[in-house]
Amino acid sequence: MSATKPFKVLIAHTDVPPEGIEILKEKCEILQVINEPPKNRPEILEKIKGAHAVIWGGRDILNAEILDAAGPQLKAVSTMSSGINNVDVPELKKRGIPLGSTPAMLTVAVADLTVGLLVAAARRFQEGRRKIDSDKWDKDHLNWLLGQDIRGSTVGFYGFGGIGQAVAKRLMGFEIERVLYTTRNRVRQDIEEQFNAKKVDFDTLLAESDFLIIASPLTKDTLGLFNATAFNKMKETAVLVNVGRGKIVNQDDLYEALKSSRIFAAGLDVMDPEPLPSKDKLLTLDNVGLQLYLG
Repeated sequence: MSATKPFKVLIAHTDVPPEGIEILKEKCEILQVINEPPKNRPEILEKIKGAHAVIWGGRDILNAEILDAAGPQLKAVSTMSSGINNVDVPELKKRGIPLGSTPAMLTVAVADLTVGLLVAAARRFQEGRRKIDSDKWDKDHLNWLLGQDIRGSTVGFYGFGGIGQAVAKRLMGFEIERVLYTTRNRVRQDIEEQFNAKKVDFDTLLAESDFLIIASPLTKDTLGLFNATAFNKMKETAVLVNVGRGKIVNQDDLYEALKSSRIFAAGLDVMDPEPLPSKDKLLTLDNVGLQLYLG
């Protein structure tokens, strides 16, 4: 270890921007992995020995195995993500190691994508594309492939933090009627006034939303929360958009709800598992749009 650079930092992913690495090099000795994920864990286990900090990325889990390999001098962990599902947080807490993340980094991009998924699902983009691919245009009926209007609608949010509010801001241009949201704590009054938003319980959110956007982290309380019971409480014209975490939605139940037209459509940015197998039954449906977005 260099005498002028007392701290050693492991860059545990190949996609860390070089500009950030150059900043770290001013004060720290840098170690970088060479192998691409997910095959770089053995390299990480070797190179992390003696590191004081680690920048973590990807979907591999930073757990006790990694921390033990690093040694007791490890003092900080930072992730290249807004979510921290790829870190064993209780293990870090037990060892007193602080964790950094980038919760607002993707707010704008995710909000844009959310609106795109909502419009695509409401206006039946997927189904229309398949009609083109199969030469099944219907030129004789005026109501062919009509979707759901966004103007004048009630948009519900399960989770109404930075991303949810950024989506609501964009939807103001579509002249929506009102916003409902379900969160643990009420947002500030000025935010409610800005978006004509009202905090409601979960059942009310399900029953009254024309569009329901999931923008919540995955916890033991949200795991599988959107299931058959929830879908049966939604409007048959409702559109579900999930940009939270895939496991918040029971995908088998979602498949049945979409196939039976219990709800109108869905747009998914997150799935379970990821990557979603190319033969997954969700991909056979016309009324679900899936978008791969990793940041």
